[in-house]
Amino acid sequence: VQLVESGGGLVQPGGSLRLSCAASGFTFRGSWMYWFRRAPGKELEYVGRILHPGGTAYYSDSVNGRFTISRDNAKSMLYLQMHNVTSDDAAVYYCSIDRVGRTRGQGTQVTVSS
Repeated sequence: VQLVESGGGLVQPGGSLRLSCAASGFTFRGSWMYWFRRAPGKELEYVGRILHPGGTAYYSDSVNGRFTISRDNAKSMLYLQMHNVTSDDAAVYYCSIDRVGRTRGQGTQVTVSS
């Protein structure tokens, strides 16, 4: 299994950012895919998950209504569209293939600052 996150960077409060995750080494289609994040000094936090392209995605309360998860099975890609970002969203973001985030990529850093 290989998961490679990208798209992180510096974003202003209230801004938007789109993260990507390139997946390989397993059957992407039909697999639940997850996003997690870890802020400095905090535990790994579940962000959301999705099973089917265009299907229902599920989110944590902290990001619900601001973040959107999508996927492209043809490209084996997972995405996290972040809107109205706040300082609480600053973290390293990971995609994962399991519900506890054990198997995940190296992460991509999101920094929130004006």
